[in-house]
Amino acid sequence: MRLFRGWFAVPLWKRVVAGLVLGVLLGALSPEGAAAIKLVGDLFVRLIKMLVVPVVLVTIAAGIAALGDPRRLGPIGGRTLGLFALTTLISVVIGMAVGLVVRPGAGITLAGVAPHALGTPVSPADQLLNIVPANIVDALARGDMLAIIFTAILLGVGSVIAGEAGKPVVALLQGLTAVLLQIVRIVMEVTPFGVCALIANAVATSGAAVFVNIGWLALCVLFAALVQMLIVHAGLIALVARLPVGRFFSGIIDALAIAFSTASSSATLPVALRVAQDNLGIARPIASTVLPLGASIGKDGTAMYVGLLGQFALQALGIAPDPWMLGVMLLTGALAAFGTAPIPSASLFMLAAMLAAVGVHPEQTALVVGLVLPFDRLLDMTRTVPSASANLAVTTLVARAENALDEGRFRQAVVE
Repeated sequence: MRLFRGWFAVPLWKRVVAGLVLGVLLGALSPEGAAAIKLVGDLFVRLIKMLVVPVVLVTIAAGIAALGDPRRLGPIGGRTLGLFALTTLISVVIGMAVGLVVRPGAGITLAGVAPHALGTPVSPADQLLNIVPANIVDALARGDMLAIIFTAILLGVGSVIAGEAGKPVVALLQGLTAVLLQIVRIVMEVTPFGVCALIANAVATSGAAVFVNIGWLALCVLFAALVQMLIVHAGLIALVARLPVGRFFSGIIDALAIAFSTASSSATLPVALRVAQDNLGIARPIASTVLPLGASIGKDGTAMYVGLLGQFALQALGIAPDPWMLGVMLLTGALAAFGTAPIPSASLFMLAAMLAAVGVHPEQTALVVGLVLPFDRLLDMTRTVPSASANLAVTTLVARAENALDEGRFRQAVVE
C-alpha cells in the first residue's frame, strides 16, 4: 500500500516523463521487449477512442447550455461572444498556417502505421448533407464527428431556448460533463504505461528521429502563441480599444504567470479578476461577467494547438489536405476548442473531433495523442498563456465599449 500511495503522490506529468524515458530505453535496447508490451499501448489507444464521442457530444452541448440566454446580457453578451468567436477562429487559422508552412510532422512514422488513404472523395454537397444525421444513434456508433457536433449544438441551443423546462437537461449535461472529466482523469492515470508502450514501439520502428519532429512541434506552438499575443491581441488593444499595448501586458503579467504554471484557465480566473480590476481599471460588473465566460469559451491557445496538431497529424499520416478539408478543420477546430474543458491536456481529446471530420480513423488519432502526450505538459503550459491573454483582451475591449474602464488606472498599470 505504501508503494501504491507513493506512486500516486508523484505528479502525473513526472510519471509520464518516466514512462517516456523507459519507453525510449526499451525501444532502443530491446525491440523485442517493445513488441511484447504493444498490447498495453493498444489498450491505451482504445481507452482514448472510447472517450472521444461522449466527450465531444457532452462538453460542446454543456458549453452552449452553460451560457444561458445571451439576451439577458444585452449588448455585453453579444459583443463578448462575437469577440471570442473572432479570436478563436483567428487562432485556428494561425495554428493551421504555422503547421502548413513549417510542416513539423513531415517524415514522422507513428509506430509503424502506414499512411492513411481517405478513400473515395466525397463532394462538398454530400459532406454538407451528411452533417445532418439521418440517425443520431448510428452517427454516434460510427463516430461521425460533424454529425455529432451538429447534434451537440442543437442540444445545447434547445436546452437554452426551452427556459425553465430545459433546466433539468442543462443540469444533466453539466453533471455528465463532471462525470466524464473524472473518467478522463482515471484514464490519464494509465497514461505512463500507455506512453511507455507507444514510445517504445515508435523508437523501435523509427529510431530517435521521432523526437526531432516533437521539437519542431514545440517550436511551432511557441511561435504561434507569440503571434497570437503580439499581433492579434496587441492589435485589438492598440487599434480597437486604442490603449497602450505595453501597459496592457505589464498589467496582466501575474495572470499570465499563473496560466503558465497551472496550465488551467479555471485556475487563472481568480488572478485574472484581480488584475482586471486593480491593474486595468475594469469595472467589477464587466470583469465578473466576461472573465468567467472567457474561462469556459475563450480558448485561443487550445484553438491554435488543435489547428497546429491537426496539420502535424495529417503530415505524419501522409495525408495532403485539400481546401475543403482545411475549411472543415477550421470549423471543427473552433467548435472543439469551444467545448474543451478548462483542465490540462483536455485539448488532446478534442483533436479527434477535427481529424474524424476529415476521415482520419480514431485509432490513428490516438497514436498521435500517445506520441505527443509525454511532452504535452510543457506545450499545455505554453498554450494556456495566450488563452489567458485573449480572455483579458476581450474583457478590456468590452469594458472600453461600455465606458466601464478607468483609463487613468490602465495607463498606470505596473507589475507589483
